[in-house]
This record gives sequence, C-alpha cells and structure tokens, in this order.
Amino acid sequence: MAKRRKLEAPSAEDLSRIEEEFRRETSKGIVNAPIAQVAAETAALHETRSAQDRAAAAKDRSDAERLRAAEKGGLVMLEVPLSEIRRDAIVRDRVVIDAAELEELKLSIMKTGLRLPIEVFPLEEGAFRYGLLSGYRRLMAMQQLSDYFGGEKHATIKAVVRDPQAMGGTFAAMVEENEIRASLSHFERGRIAVIAAQQGAFVNTEEAVNALFPQASKAKRSKIRSFALIFEELGDMLSFPDMLKERDGLRMAAALREGAEGRLRDALAEGRVETPEEEAALIAEALDGVERKADPKKGGRPKKVASPRVLDNGVRFQAGEDANGWYIRLSGRAVGRDTIDVAMNELERIFGPPSR
Repeated sequence: MAKRRKLEAPSAEDLSRIEEEFRRETSKGIVNAPIAQVAAETAALHETRSAQDRAAAAKDRSDAERLRAAEKGGLVMLEVPLSEIRRDAIVRDRVVIDAAELEELKLSIMKTGLRLPIEVFPLEEGAFRYGLLSGYRRLMAMQQLSDYFGGEKHATIKAVVRDPQAMGGTFAAMVEENEIRASLSHFERGRIAVIAAQQGAFVNTEEAVNALFPQASKAKRSKIRSFALIFEELGDMLSFPDMLKERDGLRMAAALREGAEGRLRDALAEGRVETPEEEAALIAEALDGVERKADPKKGGRPKKVASPRVLDNGVRFQAGEDANGWYIRLSGRAVGRDTIDVAMNELERIFGPPSR
C-alpha cells in the first residue's frame, strides 16, 4: 500500500512569489488572441487599393513635391488680395508715372485682364503679407480699378512670390526688372543708386551703381554716377529732373564737382519754371556764369607730335601740340560717343569746368 503524502497549504509568501512569477511569464507571451494578431498582421501586409488607385496616389505625391519646388523657385502664379501688398515697401526707381500710359493700361486690363503678373516678396513684419518688388504701374492700375468699381473682380492681382536675396537684393531685383521692361533715365538710375546706398544696401553710391547696373558699360556707369551726384546735390530743387537731357546733366555734374552747387541752388530757388524747357534754360544760364572762356590763339601747323599708343583692344591714341595747344586723337572700334564723353568729363575734372 502506497504511502500517502500530506499536503500543506502554501503560505502567503509562497502565494506572492508564485503570482509574481506567473505575471513575468505571461507578460512575455501573446496578450491578444493568436487569431486576432494574425489577422492584424495580414491586413497590414495586404494592399486593399487597386493598382490604378495606387498609381494615382503616387502621382499625387509627385505632383505635390513638384508644386512645393515650383513655389520655392517663384514659378507659381498666385491670386493675391490687393490689401495684402505694400506698394511702397521699397523706394521705387521710377520718378514719374505717365498718366496717359496708366489710363491705357487700365483700359487694357478692363478689356483683356492683366496678362503679366507682378512680383512680390514676403514681409516678416507689419500689417502687409507681401511687399511689391516689380510691377508698380500694374499694381497701381488694379488698385485704381478696385477703388472705382469695387467688388471682387479687381480685388486681387496675379503675382509671383520671389526671394529678393537670391536675386541680389530688393533694389537689384527691382532695377533689373525695369531695365528689361522699361527705359529708365540716367537721373532715375542715379537716384535709386543713391537711395540704395543711403538705406544701407551698399557701402557707397559707386558700389551701388556697379551692383545695380552690372551689365552697363563703364561709360554708362560713369554717366549714372554723374546723375547720382545731381540727385544728391540738387534733387530737392529740380522740378523736372526726369526730363534732364544727358548732355545738360553731364555739364551740371562737372560744374558741381568744381563747387558750383551754391550758384545752381540759388538760381533754381529764385527762378520760377513751369516747363522742362524753362528749367533747362535757367540751368544753362547759371552754368554760363561758372564757365571760363579760353584765350584765343592763332592757328598753325603742329609743333610737336608724340608717338602713337595702341592698346590691347585696338584703341589707338596720339597726342600732339600745335599753335592752338595740345590735342589728343583717338581711333579704334571701341571708341564711340560714350567713351569720348567719359574722357571729356575726366578732363573737366582734372582741369576745371569747361568754358565757352
């Protein structure tokens, strides 16, 4: 007969130990029912959409990526509310807006809509979302139409968002647009160069001219600097600066370099002009008092001729002296009216203002 074992009830400590071991073992196992886990894994691995739907979704992702890249590159045209655009975010290079041309633009917009978008750039502060970069006349025309007609038809404008820093800065981007689409006067070019330097975009006016008009010839940049000097010294006195002829402007700049600012300012302050022609005549009269007349000399054959010099670009120049004084003769394909004007301005700077 087998010997019976005597069973003893586990103690409280044994029960706690057994329960803890059970919890540790079961936490490593499957919490959910096996069939539920298998069903979840199968559903995750199985694509329920059709091949056509999957292709459409992939195309949507690709299109979204291209759209984001196009927006970043300023290639997407937006409809921007006029109320979100600050027109004077930067000082404009245009001095005068022709009223007749603006009316023609408004009529064209009313008939066929705005064909060419403006360019704007994001503003980080203030009540406006964008600042105007280019398209000043287009924006002005749309704002006038909106004020006149009201409603939603003219409440927005087609615009492209640009990054001006990637285009050389706001001033450079604006000037480049106007250089391509509209003819700026030398005074307008000189004016914006001075303003850009004054606002800290460039170290000085000369650097501003070089940066804003990099494609211009050396002679053209020299003229722009001359008109920049006129804006600095007389910009607040001139009534028709945009109508100033190139030759008269260069003459004024040469006189200013010789200290004629006071004389010119007095003449402009005392005179009363109503037309560009009257202002030009007033300036010419003031400059006549500045210029000196040369002493007449008798003519004669040349006394002395220096050996000609030929530069790498083919320009040939030769100095000589005759009874009338010294002369310099220039020739070559690179010699033109612009280069001669630059040379004459430099001679005026060296020897003093011209005489009549």
